[in-house]
Parts: sequence; C-alpha cells; structure tokens
Amino acid sequence: MIKQLFLTLLIFVSTSIVASAQNTYHINGTIKDKTGALPGAVVYVAGYKMTTVSNNDGKFSLPNLAPGNYDILIQMIGYVSYKKNIILSDKSVDLDVLLQESTTTLNEIVVKPDPKRAGYLQLFKELFIGLSANSQSCTLLNPQESIFNYDRETSVLSGKSLEFLVIENKALGYRVKYLVDNFEYNYKSRIFYYEGQPFFEELKGSNSKQKKWAKAREVAYNRSTQHFFKSLYENRVKEEGFVINKLVEIPNPNRKPDSVINANVKRLTAGNNGLIRTLTFNGSDSLSYWLRQRSESKVMNTLIRADVLVDTLVKVFNKDIKMMNYQDALYIIYKNEMEPGGFAFSGHRQTRPMDMPEYQISVIYKLQPKAYFYANGGIFDPRSLLYQGYWAYEKVGDMVPMDYTPPVKTKK
Repeated sequence: MIKQLFLTLLIFVSTSIVASAQNTYHINGTIKDKTGALPGAVVYVAGYKMTTVSNNDGKFSLPNLAPGNYDILIQMIGYVSYKKNIILSDKSVDLDVLLQESTTTLNEIVVKPDPKRAGYLQLFKELFIGLSANSQSCTLLNPQESIFNYDRETSVLSGKSLEFLVIENKALGYRVKYLVDNFEYNYKSRIFYYEGQPFFEELKGSNSKQKKWAKAREVAYNRSTQHFFKSLYENRVKEEGFVINKLVEIPNPNRKPDSVINANVKRLTAGNNGLIRTLTFNGSDSLSYWLRQRSESKVMNTLIRADVLVDTLVKVFNKDIKMMNYQDALYIIYKNEMEPGGFAFSGHRQTRPMDMPEYQISVIYKLQPKAYFYANGGIFDPRSLLYQGYWAYEKVGDMVPMDYTPPVKTKK
C-alpha cells in the first residue's frame, strides 16, 4: 500500500462545520434537570468562537447559522456533559436537554503515578500541538488534565483529557480550550488519531498585537485544509494557489515475483551448499540479495503531473454539500508559500520531481468511498480522509476557528 511508503499521520478532529449560504437557521434549546430549568449552563459550538449561556428559564439560542454540521457541548458543574451532533439543512432545530447529575467528581479520579509520564506528555504535545513556528509559541496551561495509557502488545499510546486542555497560542492570538475525548498514537505505523471538541477565545492585546495576530491568522488559514476545501467548493483552486495532481500506485518493477524470491531463498538455505552460499553477500545470487528482494515493497508511487480538473473530481451532492470520489491519492501542491526552514527534517516532507521548487506538498488518501464537504471548507466526516505531508505536520498550533473569515483581496 502507498501508506506504507510514507510517514503517516492521521488526524481526526471532531469539529463542527458550517457552509456559507443565504439561508440561515437557529439552534434553540431548553436545559433542565429533574427538578426544572437550569440557568447558567454553558453551550459551546465545537470549532468556533461561538458560546452562550442558558438564561433564568434554562433557555439558550444560537442564531444565524448556515447549513452545516454542528457539534454542541453543554456543561455545568455537578452535571454530566451533554453532547449532540446537529445537522442543519432546511430548517431550524429546537432541543430539549435533560442534564443528569454527576455521580463522580474529578477529584475522585485516581491517576496512577507513571515514571514515563513526562515522556508521554512531551510526545503528546509534539503530536497534538505540533512543532511548527506557531506551535512553538503555544503553551499548554494545564497538562495535569491529560491521562495516558501505553499498551506494550500493540505499541499504542492512548489517552484523553479529564477536562478542557487550555492552550494559549501567542502566535495567532487564541486561547484554545480542547476537550480531548480520545487520542491514539501507534509507534509502529506512526499514525496519530485524535477526536474531541475545540473552542476558541481571542486573546486581548494592543493594536499592534491585534494586527500581528490578524496577519498570522491569514497565513495560517491560507495553507490549511480549510482553505483548500473552500477553494475546491468554489472551483477556485488555481486562483488560490493550489495544484492537484494524482499519486498512483503501480507494481514495483525492481522486485522479483514472490515465487522466484521464495524459491531462491529455499535453495540457498538448504544443506551444506546453502550454508556456504549464505556467507556470500555480494552478487545477484546470494542469500542477502534475495532477502533484500523480499523486503522490497511490492508497489511504488508514480506522480501523474497532469492537473486534476475540479469538474471531474467534485460533484454536487445537494444544495449545501459537495462530494469528491477518486482513486489512488491526491497530491496537493500549494505554490503560494515554500516549506519553512527545518521542515525537511520533520519526517513529513513528500518526495517530488527534481525540477519542483520547495512548495508545500500534502497528500490526501480517501478512507471511505466518498468525502463530503461544505462551502467554508469543513469536512462532513473527518474520518473519511487521511492527510500526509504538510497538512499532517500542522496541528492545533496552526488552527483557526471554522468561522474565521479571511480578509477580502483587493485587485491591484
């Protein structure tokens, strides 16, 4: 498989997504417990700067929402968190929420001491927050809220957060509160998976800081998956600096068939003659040669440099959603920005033709038959795609909210 030839990083972020459209809707609700209305419950919309609080009657409202897929989280001290995924399509939604009293408190959760915790925490921060320049400006304010578990048999490090992880991003001017439901890192496949609900708050700062943050946010957005899929939805990938090629998997012509390899390994390890030939390391008829042949990948990647046309890649699913269906992998080149210094040593750099400049390159593998996306670049189901290359390198430290709007470009 192609994925075995690259350092892979799989990021599943359970964020809400919303499309830009003329029609807007609302999510209204009433929050109660078994005794009646609950004022003061906090209502979050994952992936956004959008929050509200229930009033004295337990009611809340999230108005002016475009068609899309929203993850709602409701929290109140002393109660079990309430989570609900809501799809807005052609009408508004009203919720009746009954919160259950919590039978445990965080203080009752016992975290066993682990001498390897510091190492796990450092790895988690590198995988979750990232190693980019923006990520280096992030501080995890409450690392004690994260718990880890390592399975020796599977070589998988897993965990979650007991409460919101609070990340202060001084590069982009955000305080990100991220409730991590689950994460896993497989040391063998080098695949990192996580899911949860992020919420954004803007940091306060001087006018000069606000201008600096505004520029940094624009740069972060302009090279993101959100930017790409928004451009794809609008059929503006070229105008926005993207080129789409295909990465095709073909049989490796340098590898002999399994039947030939196995026959020669058996011949060279049989009897006394095999013992002598085993010590012969050079040439094309030594045991070492045939063992190397066995370890060679059965397939290799070929880059098809003809541009993939958006009209052939993207189809309309309904008035709010588009979808793409393709074979092999998409090789995405972002030509408006070069790879940053040090990226070549990150393990995420993708192979490229000798004549191609140091553009930022990402690869998209499709994990489900079809991938659906909205007008603002949000993916309907993040589990449908796997990213490698630059998009696997960028993590929470480079995220902007889903309701971020880039400045309008003026024609010169």
